[in-house]
Amino acid sequence: ILIMKYIVSILMICSLFLTGCDYLDMVPENDIETIETIFEKREQAEEWFKSCHSYLIKEVASVVMNPAYAGTDEIVTGQYIRQTYPLSNVYCWDGLFIGDGLQMSQSPYGDIWQTSQFYTAIRYCNIFFEQIEKVYNMKQEEKDLWVAELKALKAHYYFELMRRYGPIVLINKNVDANADVEEMQFVRRPIEECVDTIVSLCDQAMKVLPHWANKEISRQGYYSLEAAAALKAKTLFYAASPIFNGNPMYNNFKNRQGELLFPTAENKDKWRIAAEAVEEAIKICKDGGMGLVEGNKSYASNLRNTMLDIEYSVLGQDWKNQEAVFMIRPEYTNVNFWHSWTLPYFKSSDLDDYNADCMGCISPSIKMVEMYYTENGLPINADKTWNYDKRYQLSQETNGKYKDVVMMVGEEYNFRNPYVSGTNNTKGILALHLRREPRFYAHIAADRCYWTRGKNLAVTAYQGEKFGTQSTSITTLPQNLTGYWIKKGTYSNVSTKEYSTVDNREEAFIETRLAELYLMKAEAWNEYLTAPDKEHVYAPLNEVRRRAGIPDVEVAWADFSNSPEKVTNQAGMREIIRQEWNIEFAFEGRRFWNLRRWLIAAEELNSSLLGWNILGKDADSFYNNYAGPVVVWSQRKFVAPRDYLFPLESEEVMISGCVQNPGW
Repeated sequence: ILIMKYIVSILMICSLFLTGCDYLDMVPENDIETIETIFEKREQAEEWFKSCHSYLIKEVASVVMNPAYAGTDEIVTGQYIRQTYPLSNVYCWDGLFIGDGLQMSQSPYGDIWQTSQFYTAIRYCNIFFEQIEKVYNMKQEEKDLWVAELKALKAHYYFELMRRYGPIVLINKNVDANADVEEMQFVRRPIEECVDTIVSLCDQAMKVLPHWANKEISRQGYYSLEAAAALKAKTLFYAASPIFNGNPMYNNFKNRQGELLFPTAENKDKWRIAAEAVEEAIKICKDGGMGLVEGNKSYASNLRNTMLDIEYSVLGQDWKNQEAVFMIRPEYTNVNFWHSWTLPYFKSSDLDDYNADCMGCISPSIKMVEMYYTENGLPINADKTWNYDKRYQLSQETNGKYKDVVMMVGEEYNFRNPYVSGTNNTKGILALHLRREPRFYAHIAADRCYWTRGKNLAVTAYQGEKFGTQSTSITTLPQNLTGYWIKKGTYSNVSTKEYSTVDNREEAFIETRLAELYLMKAEAWNEYLTAPDKEHVYAPLNEVRRRAGIPDVEVAWADFSNSPEKVTNQAGMREIIRQEWNIEFAFEGRRFWNLRRWLIAAEELNSSLLGWNILGKDADSFYNNYAGPVVVWSQRKFVAPRDYLFPLESEEVMISGCVQNPGW
């Protein structure tokens, strides 16, 4: 990468990142602001410190700018977002275009390598390290804390670069602005060196950082001991994963000095190293008082209480979430609010629930609907008590445990579609929506089920019904294309009408959850051991499953599955753990990275996205006469090995001399 040949003036920095900063009103000595004068006083040094975080806020803590949220097969949306938020827009749904196979090296989507992105942030961090000791009105203890927080932040920038691009450029110290161009043309370093650098920065930070609970409220959005330990563990976890550990696709990938950038052989011991780092992170989290969100008693129904636990596990209202290992203060702009895209669009005449900000045009795919387990904690095709072959037929619910979650027998007849004359146009509930696990009902709003939106609303999805499209055709306006809605990420105690893009509460973006560490531990030990065991593999997986309200993994597969042996071997547990990832972290951006990390993205991301016929006016037509889902979005493309890594911008390659990623 070509490092900037001059240090940007502080006024330019502020215009980019610190609009409204009070210290712009101060007149420096001789009317000239320099790096040296900025780092004379604590107040100005703090503004520089904050500016170092601004890139992370925009590129990571944003469901729009972070391509992982829309770049896989989890969500479906139509032309409205693609046409309204193109690449030239400040806020672009990069993930949609990546998922559509439109990534390019000329002007890459999700480009954080460019000079104005993460490498600028890293340069600002380095300047801070060089200058902070010159601040005269700060105690050394505070300086050390800020340095530790920024070392972890710098490590995070490296990590985000590494998982997008693989081998990256490491900038340990800024080059003098007057140096020759050749001195600024760094080479990409081998992946193992990148990992070691990130781990080293985390280790240095962890020696100083306090537990999150011991940080001042004003600093809770910056790195803590738990967050740094988790980042270290994630880095080693990625290093052990197939994409970076003996990946044959990159055996001949070298930098311009001829150094191999990837190891040519798999090192199984990396899984053990990763597992031990994850265990250390979990212990640090527990020592700091963290734990999974569970134990809600708001309802008389155990199922609904479990659904509340699941709901609140991903929400950071007022920075209060005992499961959140690292939280970031997001940008509060209309387009960044998840609920604006996922909450249903109601007719303006619906005075009880209409909200002009809610478009409901991002919906879950059928693949995700079918991903969730049965009530016994098993895949729908593996549970011998669940009729997989008849999942697209209508059925009825009679078990009282599902009251107010699924329409009970008889309730589904109470809803008439104004488009269809007569009564009884609803003959039952799709079997696919019945006897599913609590996470299904907590995350997915399905037809003829209930969705608590301040009050319990019946989801009626046929054309012309309350939730259904009011159009008689597929349009380029905001429109739900699959007949399902995403509940995850929204509060059930707030009505759709009361949801506002200008909210009084302080909502933190949860970047890492404790549940993630449990799944990392189970996966890492399963890959290292010859066979899964209770302590290392089953136990951490069961921590997540118990909160989800499903049986322990050994019990579920032994008692209810049609292949009980699967849970006893490494290959079987690998599939089980991966499905647990897909469910627990659905719609949180993990599947995007996991499919790449596991080297199975080409198998998963080249299929059309499916849903129901949203123009159907009754059950028969909506459910395609029970013949199965229909294609609702067909433009999908993932090319291997090219798409496993993001491309460097072609102009950047020419200027910097860095080698381009394979296939680009």
